[in-house]
Amino acid sequence: MTFLNRRHPVLASFLAASLVTALVVPPAVAEPYGARHKREETRVWGKPSDRSHGHRRDAVRSKVIVVDSRDRHRRHDWGHRDYRRPIVRGKVIYVPTKRVRHYRKVVIVRPYGHWYHGYGHYHRDAEAWRFLAFTAITLAILNNLNERQQRTYESAQIRAVTAPVGQTIAWNDGNARGTVTTLRDGTASNGQYCREFQQTVTIGGRNEEAYGTACRKPDGAWEVVSSGQ
Repeated sequence: MTFLNRRHPVLASFLAASLVTALVVPPAVAEPYGARHKREETRVWGKPSDRSHGHRRDAVRSKVIVVDSRDRHRRHDWGHRDYRRPIVRGKVIYVPTKRVRHYRKVVIVRPYGHWYHGYGHYHRDAEAWRFLAFTAITLAILNNLNERQQRTYESAQIRAVTAPVGQTIAWNDGNARGTVTTLRDGTASNGQYCREFQQTVTIGGRNEEAYGTACRKPDGAWEVVSSGQ
């Protein structure tokens, strides 16, 4: 090194700095696999996962407004329509109070389809309360399903909350079929675990799809934070 200091002072300085760096910074392979794996799983919500396969993220968010059916005669929105059914005006869905209820602080809103207790193959609210909020991810095509088909569709959504990201849960019942897929998952800024879902329903050659994001609350119940078609 003394020889290099006299003949090549710049080279000597570079070698010395490299030696210090090698001693201070541990090699990358020294990091345990578990640490890397844990860091990859803790994704911040809002940053798409690499496994999303390019699914769309621009689903139109629908705003649900509950309208008291007793006021229907004072609203031009209802006219001569069946006030027990929702009315869609652009991005806004007007839902009569008869289609909304609450259970254990969970808002259950069913703008379309059959109105019943429970969710999926859980026929009581006490059994289905963790999943009741998923009724907010809705499709108008549900009006064409019978109750058994609608419950089968909801059961696929329940299975999707624990399925791997990207795995499609398919269902079919008679002339109706559909899928539910988790597009991505992650952790929100408040620490809640969240998932984005895509639903499709096909009946009689007609197809509809919806998107929704739900987060799991500390008590284990899911809450839909955004939805759209």
